[in-house]
Amino acid sequence: MLEKAQQLKQQFEEKVQATTVPAELEQLRIEFLGKKGPISSLMGELRNVPNEQKKEAGQIINEVKQFIEETIAQKKTELVKLEEERLINAAEDYDVTFPTEDETGSYHPITLIQREVEEIFEGMGFAIEDYDEIVDDYHCFEALNIPKHHPARDMQDTYYLSTNQLLKTHTSAAQNAILIKYTKELEADRPIRVIFPGRCFRNEKIDACHENTFFQMEGVMVDKDISISNLIYFMKTMLSEVFQQDITVRLRPGFFPFVEPGFELDIQCLICGGEGCPSCKDSGWLELCPCGMIHPNVLTAAGLDPEKYTGFAFGLGLTRLAMMRYGIKDIRVFNSCNLKALSQFENSTFVEPEKEVK
Repeated sequence: MLEKAQQLKQQFEEKVQATTVPAELEQLRIEFLGKKGPISSLMGELRNVPNEQKKEAGQIINEVKQFIEETIAQKKTELVKLEEERLINAAEDYDVTFPTEDETGSYHPITLIQREVEEIFEGMGFAIEDYDEIVDDYHCFEALNIPKHHPARDMQDTYYLSTNQLLKTHTSAAQNAILIKYTKELEADRPIRVIFPGRCFRNEKIDACHENTFFQMEGVMVDKDISISNLIYFMKTMLSEVFQQDITVRLRPGFFPFVEPGFELDIQCLICGGEGCPSCKDSGWLELCPCGMIHPNVLTAAGLDPEKYTGFAFGLGLTRLAMMRYGIKDIRVFNSCNLKALSQFENSTFVEPEKEVK
């Protein structure tokens, strides 16, 4: 047991020294400390250790585990500091006398909600990815089981560019590339668990609940025997963490070519308390999360065997989630450049309907 622990520690040290960006550290943590990683395997081997040696063996494993956790935390601090120094040194003009105490600015409410949701999903073992805003037709449509001339394309009034590319209409445009990139997780007998937030664009008629520029967060999980119950668990967990209370939701059938079956996960409008308002089109409900089981054609397009693997996908509306979280009645506030209106949410918590922001 001691020899295996020392080999594992040495293997980890070699890999952590080779990391150059914080994102690689998260993959390293999952690789060594995940439920199917070597630490878990060593813990499982304790059952075969004689009783008089179990205590010592357990201490050895815990020491290695603690060493890995502390080393990753320390390495992350170092990498972040190096990146900050690199950015400062790369700046053409950096005025150290520039005032920082007055009017330092604030984070946009969508940024705040995005980071909070990212932290929640990171706690559930999801990796975070970014993706281009300008994509091609294949990734935005064809790889998602939406061939040319499919009527589902009429659901998304798309901005096409002269380069034969387009502005992505949904974060699902990254799904094919993400599944291909993380195939190695399945090969290592680990599930694919990734979220990828981003800005999307559609030629919408702008009103209180529609914008031509908005933010979504796509999420996928693929493994053997993934079911709808896994999808419901993760979404309920996320919503309860964000709003710090039980949220009334409903799951109803919905058509999306890249999932089968497909659902609409609606949340009871927290601005009007379900009574009806312009934000929810007077229905009392707000569509928050189109979701479903990933269509076999989408898995096949990513090189995955649909007979062996299943998975779920969801598209979370970050813009609408921010409206619910902060009690914002009009979606146009987010892109209004009204700093006075936007800055008030920096330290805000969830606004109850009777205390909604005017």
